[in-house]
Amino acid sequence: MNLEDFNYNLPRNLIAQHPLHRRDQARLMVIDRNRKRIIHDSFSNIRKYLPKNSCIVLNDSRVVPARLLGKRERSGGKVEVFLLKRLSDGYSYKTLLRPLRRLRNEDRIVFNGGDLVAKIKDWENRIVKFNKKNISKQLEKIGHIPLPPYIKRPDRAADRKYYQTVYAQKSGSVASPTAGLHFTNRLLKSIEKDGHAIEKVTLHINYATFKPVEEEDVTKHKMHVEDYSLTSKTLSAIRGAKTKDRKVVAVGTTSCRVLETVAKAGSAARPALRGSTDIFIYPGFQFQMVDILLTNFHLPLSTLLMLIYAFGTKDLMARAYREAVKEKYRFFSYGDAMLII
Repeated sequence: MNLEDFNYNLPRNLIAQHPLHRRDQARLMVIDRNRKRIIHDSFSNIRKYLPKNSCIVLNDSRVVPARLLGKRERSGGKVEVFLLKRLSDGYSYKTLLRPLRRLRNEDRIVFNGGDLVAKIKDWENRIVKFNKKNISKQLEKIGHIPLPPYIKRPDRAADRKYYQTVYAQKSGSVASPTAGLHFTNRLLKSIEKDGHAIEKVTLHINYATFKPVEEEDVTKHKMHVEDYSLTSKTLSAIRGAKTKDRKVVAVGTTSCRVLETVAKAGSAARPALRGSTDIFIYPGFQFQMVDILLTNFHLPLSTLLMLIYAFGTKDLMARAYREAVKEKYRFFSYGDAMLII
């Protein structure tokens, strides 16, 4: 299975640079796998495509404003610290540092006039240690939303709202579970009134989600690891839906990865409800839990696109992407949506 099999031509002007102020006014491409049919609609009309009494699974991870802009204490030079993962001592973080070549071990970086200070403890591994143990309040005050690299503009105040799902609860992601960005609270309430169940899982998306696949044989690619959790109540509800032949709708590739990770535990009465997953889903994968997938349009050559091809079949999904380009859909995080039924 060659990497080039997952390539497609995308005009740059179709990469969405800004969110829609009315979330549910995004376009919706509906792909019927049985009929090999593609329908064009608005996300606000998604309810009419959901099978009766579906179980809809959302990822409630919340994006952390993980980009900090500070200055070197001695020279005053600008430094960007991108927090990737908090370490066990509570003070230290694995980070990305810029400009890395100008920084050294023991350099101190100050933020917000010196109220927050980070010292570089391990330059080679990009580990910094802050002067405070819990910096969540500081991040909410002075941190910047970590927009994806294909959004070619600085983050703005509006991104704090629109790069977050309306149901985000548990902080931990540095990228948004973007398939859920189209939902409004009003739309979710209408979906519940229709008789659908809504369940939530958590998968914290890390920056490695943007890491390109470098292996020509994609089966040799090693996936990054991300932390997930769900409750036993949620798992019981999802399993109950499956036994009653109700459709399970995964909102986003992240929800899909959690569900299929749990499914890999087989029929175990108590599979791990919390842990980490490096599940890699590409064509040939046998889905056990997910019946319907809601997703955005993904980057060429990415593992996310491979997951979509696995779910919708390569030929049909390649056709859908060609049609999306032709019809000028908006792509990637702030772009339009696709429902594969």
